[in-house]
Amino acid sequence: MSEHRSAADSARWQGFSTRAIHAGYEPDPSTGAVNVPIYASSTFAQDGVGGLRGGFEYARTGNPTRSALEANLAALEQGTYGRAFASGMAATDALLRATLRPGDHLVIPNDAYGGTFRLIDKVFSQWGITYSVAPVSDVDAVRAAITPATKLVWIETPTNPLLNVGDIAALAGVAHEAGTKLVVDNTFASPYLQVPLTLGADVVLHSTTKYLGGHSDVVGGALVTDDEELDSAVAFLQNGAGAVPGAFDAFLTLRGIKTLGVRMDRHSDNAERVVEFLEAHPKIDAVLYPGLSSHPSHAVAEKQMKRFGGMVSVLVKGGLDAAQDFCARTEVFTLAESLGGIESLIEHPGAMTHASTAGSLLEVPDNLVRLSVGIEDVADLVGDLENALR
Repeated sequence: MSEHRSAADSARWQGFSTRAIHAGYEPDPSTGAVNVPIYASSTFAQDGVGGLRGGFEYARTGNPTRSALEANLAALEQGTYGRAFASGMAATDALLRATLRPGDHLVIPNDAYGGTFRLIDKVFSQWGITYSVAPVSDVDAVRAAITPATKLVWIETPTNPLLNVGDIAALAGVAHEAGTKLVVDNTFASPYLQVPLTLGADVVLHSTTKYLGGHSDVVGGALVTDDEELDSAVAFLQNGAGAVPGAFDAFLTLRGIKTLGVRMDRHSDNAERVVEFLEAHPKIDAVLYPGLSSHPSHAVAEKQMKRFGGMVSVLVKGGLDAAQDFCARTEVFTLAESLGGIESLIEHPGAMTHASTAGSLLEVPDNLVRLSVGIEDVADLVGDLENALR
């Protein structure tokens, strides 16, 4: 269940769902258990002083269930090193602390996730870290935002919540020319739809709470990289700061990952039907979805993504009141934060997930509504939206 095992699995099994189901764990040789056990132990017996049995000593440092998850995540992202965290924000925090020092600078999207922005703007700024914003879809704008002090170019693609798309290969080239690293938050796409490391990214970040877990019953985060030095720095903080998932959280995430491929296909199928309906509706001003040929970065999305996913955003005619009324009137779509679960969710980013961006360069439109399209029967989803907009 080591990092090296996960890299071997990536080469051994080409099929995504085969890796999702099998990478990181072999059936237990003593019992034949086909699912990884939940190792509910805070400490591990040692074979003599310093003699670690299986490499485990204390559960904050390492747990066999967590190690299986980390190996699986690395295999899915076709990377060498995987590290699991207690949340996506814990993974974000560890990566920022592993790579940035006072006086350093990073570039972030001009429509980044509100939690990422809040951490950088409110916390890391206190320690002398500066940042610039740039649209991920504009390679020249990202290049112009890089300074001699830039250590990270941090992108989401598609972005949360405006679903803009960055050309990962082109942005990796820009970052590397400047001697900096490219971080890709792959939460919206998942490794089933997009594999950033194969396109030149240096590290991939996930909120595993979302599509990887997939059932809205576990919170977690992850980092995957091929960079041994970076992984060592992240691993030190993972252990030293201790924001790690418990064994049951790791088990639930692995359970969700096994069906990621089939779920993402259904999410994408349903989203395409929802988009078709919303595009034709007179109360919708615009539909934001990379799968639309009218999306300004559709060609880039088509080049680097297998499909276009289950996230859809819309601009509602009538402004703030109309947008919030739309959110309040759905029944199948649950009004709630988060995304990527089997159930459909609806939210108003300006008042919910992205409230921290109010008054900043990242402020979102007040008539924006974000949909996480689930895997229910699509006729019920479309009917629900139709009734809510009536």
